[in-house]
Amino acid sequence: MGPGSFEPLDVVCGDFVAVRALENGVTVIGLTRGKDTRFHHSEKLDQGEVMIVQFTEHTSAIKIRGRAEILTRHGRIESGE
Repeated sequence: MGPGSFEPLDVVCGDFVAVRALENGVTVIGLTRGKDTRFHHSEKLDQGEVMIVQFTEHTSAIKIRGRAEILTRHGRIESGE
């Protein structure tokens, strides 16, 4: 591949998402990439805590349980309403 070219995975890997808990007990779960989607990591956040998460070659999805504000390059989303 020449300069300026990229693999499709490069577009997704490296994206960051900010999650701010709006209540205690918000769960942030990382899901694997590949043939079978599985949980590979989870964190609990209390109200006001912020976590910055990143999509990688191993993380294809992030699931959030509870009331949280999620900031992405695509905009702002609120979960758990």
